[in-house]
Formats: sequence, structure tokens, C-alpha cells
Amino acid sequence: MEEESDARKINNSFLRDHNYATEADIISTVEFNSSGELLATGDKGGRVVVFQREQESKSQPQRRGEYNVYSTFQSHEPEFDYLKSLEIEEKINKIRWLPQQNAAYFLLSTNDKTVKLWKISERDKRPEGYNLKDEDGRIRNPSTITSLRVPVLQPMDLMVEATARRVFSNAHTYHINSISVNSDLQTYISTDDLRVNLWNLEITDRSFNIVDIKPSNMEELTEVITAAEFHPQQCQTFAYSSSKGSIRLCDMRQAALCDKHCKYFEEPEDPSTRSFFSEIISSISDVKFSHSGRYLMTRDYLTVKVWDLQMENKPLETYQVHDYLRGKLCSLYENDCIFDKFECVWNGSDSVIMTGSYNNFFRMFDRNTKRDVTLEASRENSKPRAILKPRKVCVGGKRRKDEISVDSLDFSKKILHTTWHPQENIIAVAATNNLYIFQDKVN
Repeated sequence: MEEESDARKINNSFLRDHNYATEADIISTVEFNSSGELLATGDKGGRVVVFQREQESKSQPQRRGEYNVYSTFQSHEPEFDYLKSLEIEEKINKIRWLPQQNAAYFLLSTNDKTVKLWKISERDKRPEGYNLKDEDGRIRNPSTITSLRVPVLQPMDLMVEATARRVFSNAHTYHINSISVNSDLQTYISTDDLRVNLWNLEITDRSFNIVDIKPSNMEELTEVITAAEFHPQQCQTFAYSSSKGSIRLCDMRQAALCDKHCKYFEEPEDPSTRSFFSEIISSISDVKFSHSGRYLMTRDYLTVKVWDLQMENKPLETYQVHDYLRGKLCSLYENDCIFDKFECVWNGSDSVIMTGSYNNFFRMFDRNTKRDVTLEASRENSKPRAILKPRKVCVGGKRRKDEISVDSLDFSKKILHTTWHPQENIIAVAATNNLYIFQDKVN
């Protein structure tokens, strides 16, 4: 990262008033599409909001980076499972875009049980001049029709429509934690705590179970699946992570059921640092292949690790996200923060990685220069074009003027969800019920 990326500018922020924010407004996922022109967010209220990037205008070239609301729709509704007497939340757990192949956009969204395929399309013309219908839609009496009219398309105000094209349901006993679209553009996987299912995008009533770690006796259960993702180029390869801190790479060509992995990535635990919290903090909350397909990035509670697919015994790189919390694990356990699931993302060239932290801080690590920076997404610095200043956390001893004490961190303000534009240095960060979009400093 160059100096300029330390001083990122706020390109836009979408803020909902804290006084009126409800649980339903909390953002639960953010995702750029493959071109970066659209950005989708899902929230706990089951809504999906899609933002579109402003087109460049000669009169206002500086507005090019801004994202404005393009479409808003209710993706999921709360349901009730009568067989198990369980409420099914409407919260959107994940959104994944399909690569664009025509004028319309397609995305997959999922709550705990059901995945939906949405089509987002534009309409700026409407047909007029029907023979059997009046202009207001009423059916005409065929006996009154004396001449044949040819319907014509008339211009109208632009409408953006979101329609559910497919609903993939009844395949998961446990809560879905991730979905991933395959590079063959025909299939995707949905993952819950114990199983990974493979779907064809055209078929909603049938899926194939490709990983099943459920033991015959549930008392023997020692780990759960926390995330899964397809390889970006090899359509037969996918990886899934576990609550024990391991990652398994599977090849669907080997067997129909991929219970036997072809590669197993795990870092041996240092016995000297073992504690009551070791297993909890080693649980992997997110797994992401690099765009090149050579590396795998995982996020656990305190670190981000980069693995080379050719080296299983230890990570290639380990980055400390908030090591100053190691001494506060007991209080983080008591307030349940230790179970927070942070995501991690690559930049477009796989040279920088980003992940969130507490106090609305987020961290960036440059893999080439080994420099890192802590930045804050907050209302105080959310004025457009404001420059973000690097933040530092002080652990004990004397605190400098620009530092914040580890005891002053607000653990209710956390950045769990982040995404990076696939080509440019534009990032989107979800801080509770606010979405912040930052870009590299531009003169």
C-alpha cells in the first residue's frame, strides 16, 4: 500500500439514524458484483438494497465513484417451521452475484434455510395498443372490435424490477452459513453446520449432498462447518473450513460424496499458549480463495492467515488483527463477543487483504511491503471527501494523544462485513446499520 491508501477518502456513506435504527436495519452482508458497478447489502429484516455506481459526467468527474440506491426489495420473510416449532429468521446471511451475461443482473440471497435467485432488470418502455384490452387494462367486448391494431412500445419512466426466479428450499436441516457460485456458472453450493449441498441453478427441487460430517451419534460431534467456497477457476474444487481451525480442499472428481478431502490445511497448536479459549478463537469464521486461485485466506478470531495451496502444514503468512484483545478474552467470552464472525477480503490484485475489528475499526495488510494500517468507519469522519487518519490502540503504559486505550474500545461497534471492488481501490464496510464506501485518495 502506498501512502495514499493510508489516507483513504470517504466516497459516500449511507447512514440510518441511530435513534430510529431497529434490529432489522443491521446490515448482515455486503457484496460487489463482478464488474464493481453494483453493490448489494442484505440486512436482518430480510431486505436487499442494491447500489449502482454513478456514470462519469464531464461536468462532474468527481462524482464517478459515488454509489446511489438502484433497487430495494424484500428478499425473505419470517417463517415458522411447524414440524420443529422453530421460527425461521428473515435475516440475509449471504449474497452472491452471478456473472452478468445479458442486460439483467442475477444474485443469490439466503437466510437460514432458503436460497433465492433474484433477477434485477430495467424497464423503460411499455406496450400500448392492445386489441382485447383498453389502455386501463379492462377487457374489451370482442364484438366491438372493428379493426386490428398493432401494439407499439411507448417510452416510460425507468423502472427497476426485482423478481424471484428460483427458490431453493427444504434441503438444509441446520442453518445455512455460506453460498458460493461455481466458475462453470451452472451450479452453486450451499453450506450449513454439517453439510454442503450442490445445486444446479435451473433445478429447485433437487440438490446433491457432497459433504456430510454428521456423526451417527450427535454426542460424538466435535466440529462444525463454518464456511465453504468454490475455487475461482477449477470448477471441481472447493474448500470448507471448520470450527477446529482446519480447512479441507475437496475434488468432486474423486467421489460423489467428498467426505475424504484431497488436502488438509491446519497449523499445529503451540502447547505453551493453550488456554480455555484456544478452541473458540481458532474457529475459522471466513474462507476466501485469492482471485488467482493460488492462495486461500482464512479469518479466525484474532488473526488472518494466508495459505499456499501447495503447502498444507503451515500458513504462508499470519497477520495479527487485534492481538491486544488476547488479555481480554475472559470478558469477551462473558459478553459473547468471542463468538463474533468476522469476514475477510482480497483486493483485486491479491496484494492487500482487509478485515474488520471492534470500535468500528477495520484493518488492511499489504502482503508485499508488510505494512498494515488501522482505519475507522464512524459518523464523525463520514463527511464526503474526508480523509481517514490511521488509528492506533494502546495497551497499558502511557497513551499518546492520537491513540485509543484498549479499555476504551466499544465492543458493540464492530465491522463484521466488508467487500472490495474487483478492479479498483474502492471498499464497502458495514458498521452495524450503516454502510460506508471508501476509495483511494483522488486529487
